Amino acid sequence: MRFFLLIAVLWCGVVLGGWAVAGDKWPGVDEAVVEKIAREQGRGARTPLINTDQGDLLLFVFLAAGAVGGFAAGYWWRMLIAEKRGERQGRVASRRGGS
Repeated sequence: MRFFLLIAVLWCGVVLGGWAVAGDKWPGVDEAVVEKIAREQGRGARTPLINTDQGDLLLFVFLAAGAVGGFAAGYWWRMLIAEKRGERQGRVASRRGGS
């Protein structure tokens, strides 16, 4: 019985939570704070220098950044991973009296 009651309460929370859409009654920080202070200071909104909202430009920027980061990690893989592991093994061997 407790299990059924718990499931019913959770289900009602999910269903009723779907009805409470934020919409216009809960403005974000940008609208509530930043834009308000900017208007008070006489600085209105302006278009960005590089508008990433058009097409797939933002997707391309993330793709290019991932490719550059992947290339750098692959190029310096030995320095990032292999040498650190080798240094640790060397330290352990020297503590044990090995070569």
